[in-house]
Amino acid sequence: MTSRVAVRPLAAPTPAPTGAIPLAEIAPWAVFAAVVALILLYLVSTEQGAFALFKGMYVHEFVHDGRHLLGFPCH
Repeated sequence: MTSRVAVRPLAAPTPAPTGAIPLAEIAPWAVFAAVVALILLYLVSTEQGAFALFKGMYVHEFVHDGRHLLGFPCH
């Protein structure tokens, strides 16, 4: 016994929009990422080594292994 099934053609997929992202939308996020990266670089490379903004050795001890891993001398 054969069954009769109606076969419908598949709809063609609609392509995703491929427009470029405007620079005005990227710029604030790029500036934010650059500022965060510079703050992290300062904390790992310089804080409580040659220069200190924070009192005590807490930051130094927190980033000590990362500092050596990245090749920054501290002692």
